[in-house]
Parts: sequence; C-alpha cells; structure tokens
Amino acid sequence: MKLFTAILLSTILGYFLLFFGPFVGGLLAFGIVLGLLIRGLMLLNEIHKIMIGKKPRRSVLDEYLEERNRKENAAEFKM
Repeated sequence: MKLFTAILLSTILGYFLLFFGPFVGGLLAFGIVLGLLIRGLMLLNEIHKIMIGKKPRRSVLDEYLEERNRKENAAEFKM
C-alpha cells in the first residue's frame, strides 16, 4: 500500500511540475532528486558509523563450543 501511495504521489507531483514549464519544472525535479540522494547518503553514513562502533557478534557455534568445553573441563575437575 505504501508503494502504491508513493507512485500515486509521484505521478501527481510530475503533472504538477509540468505546469511550471520545462525549465522551472526541471530545476524543481532535479532539486528533489538531488536532495533525496544526499539524504540517502547521509543515512548510509549514520548506519555505517553505528555498525563500525559495535564489535561483531560471536556466532552461535562459537558460543556452543565454548560452553561445551567449560562443561567438559568442569566434569574432568570433579573426577
């Protein structure tokens, strides 16, 4: 539903820009597209900063093997 709404609003905006003529409408369309691209790059940069700041998670297999080794060592210590 969001995609349909976006398509519908884009179509209306396109017809609206045609009324301004090719030069003004083209400038407005170029500004809109360029603004969206710059905002997208800014969001990607923020996501990148967040991802770099966190240390990578250990896999489930590594956690399982570590737990199994601890249990084996504990069992050997009891004997």
